[in-house]
Amino acid sequence: MAEKELTEQESLLIIQQMINRAKNEFVDTGIGPVLWGSVITVCSIVQYMQLEFDFKLPFDIWFLTLAALVPQILLSIKERKQRKAKGWDSEMMNYVWLCFGVGVFLVNFINNVAAEQLNTFLNDYREITGKPDVPHFMTFGTSYLMFLYGYPTIVTGASRKFKLMTIGGIFCWVASLISVFTVLKFDFVLMAASATLAWFIPGIVLRKKYLSHSEEKNV
Repeated sequence: MAEKELTEQESLLIIQQMINRAKNEFVDTGIGPVLWGSVITVCSIVQYMQLEFDFKLPFDIWFLTLAALVPQILLSIKERKQRKAKGWDSEMMNYVWLCFGVGVFLVNFINNVAAEQLNTFLNDYREITGKPDVPHFMTFGTSYLMFLYGYPTIVTGASRKFKLMTIGGIFCWVASLISVFTVLKFDFVLMAASATLAWFIPGIVLRKKYLSHSEEKNV
């Protein structure tokens, strides 16, 4: 018995059903952006306060970014189990954000090691030349970080057509450029604003949509 050939309309209908099924099964809780938005904002504000009020914590506040990797990995595993159908783009996004988390920790670690070594030289240079306005190494380190923040944010926002996140990612890049010309403590204000606009606020929006969708499914 010959198989019946699908008409063009029937093929389009099947494709549309597959897309809708994938959309319905895709789980995007918004917890990830809220997590990173909260962590980076808190770290930035604490770092600003340390510079403004001249005090130091007994540990590096940026180690919280390493701690945030743990719930990030657990969330990725949980969402993977919840998805019955998973597209290649969802898998790619998981790796993008996992690499981002590792990247933030590595850049912070490298910046701190480099700053510790170079700032000794810069302090001697200030004393010898009498130029107190020589910038701190971390002034440029923060610029690299905000550039890094923008990359996964723009990729995610553009791929999912989420303009709020895309705009937040662009703000990160603009803030990265501005931070080259600002004093160090103001850089951390820019960093806090970047994390809030790029992740925390979009994450809250995603979270509300997810909870609303969950309530509709349970009705």
